[in-house]
Amino acid sequence: MKTLTHVNERGEDPRMVDVSGKAVTERNAHAQARLVFPPEVARALTEAGFITKKGAVLTVAQIAGVMGVKSTSQLIPLCHPLSLSGCRVDITIVDNEAVIDCRVSCEGRTGVEMEALTGASVAALTIYDMCKAMSHDMVIRDVQLMGKAGGKRDFQRIEG
Repeated sequence: MKTLTHVNERGEDPRMVDVSGKAVTERNAHAQARLVFPPEVARALTEAGFITKKGAVLTVAQIAGVMGVKSTSQLIPLCHPLSLSGCRVDITIVDNEAVIDCRVSCEGRTGVEMEALTGASVAALTIYDMCKAMSHDMVIRDVQLMGKAGGKRDFQRIEG
């Protein structure tokens, strides 16, 4: 059974994990979030080129995702602040769904999974915010780590 690393053996005393003994390696992570629009909203946004009164929805969401990545250690209490080497937020529209992919990399002693998950989430929330005047019936779903490399073990989600 795996143990939690942010608390002591009794599950108390939350702390930031000491990573000083770990090797510096290339770390990267890919997270994804999906936002489902009502069909009529997806149609209207597509016809408008995803421009609303608030601006260019997808561009603003990409920038917000990058800002979320950079702010992760301020939002998640026990995350380490990291010196990132790269971040990319891609948004693809498939039918009535925005698929948000956030990829983050760094050279460090701890991974960038939380940064990628935060970036994908913030981008999805930004799309919601920019489109809520059209409908509140949007659903953010499937926020998940798709893969990571570096550190003790790699992970790759098997899509079915």
